Amino acid sequence: MKEILPGIFHWTTFHEGIGQEVHSGYIADREPRILIDPRVPAEGLEWFEEHGRPAHALLTNRHHYRHSGRFREAFGTEVWCHEAGLHEFTKGEEVTPFSHGTELPGGILALAVGVLCPEETALLIPRGEGVLALGDAIVRYGDRLGFVPDELMGHDPGEVRRGLKRVFTDHLQREFDHLLLAHGAPWIGGGKDGLRRFLAGLPE
Repeated sequence: MKEILPGIFHWTTFHEGIGQEVHSGYIADREPRILIDPRVPAEGLEWFEEHGRPAHALLTNRHHYRHSGRFREAFGTEVWCHEAGLHEFTKGEEVTPFSHGTELPGGILALAVGVLCPEETALLIPRGEGVLALGDAIVRYGDRLGFVPDELMGHDPGEVRRGLKRVFTDHLQREFDHLLLAHGAPWIGGGKDGLRRFLAGLPE
């Protein structure tokens, strides 16, 4: 667990299902405490007993339920996913729906992404200069931003990329300076400028 900003923690775990490391976040600086796309860290659930129990878990898309059920069982954590993704939860998972444009617990704004999948959501977190949490729509490969491989983009990857460019160009109007990514290391400081440069380099 690493504190990447005051009261905001980040960690990586190996996701056996996809065979790669994935990233999770925890906003612990005030009530209610909030998980983003959570998996249990190497320190275990005990870490949260010492640093504050999470009241909510926010998912950027339906595929990022991950270990949410373990947090719900241990702490009563309420799990949230966009309403368009609820069909994924067929094994008794308890998930609260939200819609794009909703203010979620902690004053976090659910920004519409869609394009990649209907429920894809970016989370605008009002901490410091602002944090934008991203799911699968944009990932980070080392020091650069990118998209998931074409085979994960449906039948028309070019149109998906153009759609994502349009969506995130609009979101550049929001106030944020940091990126918290489900796939890739956090970008602390200058994240908005990095996102702007990435989008500017994409074809129309």
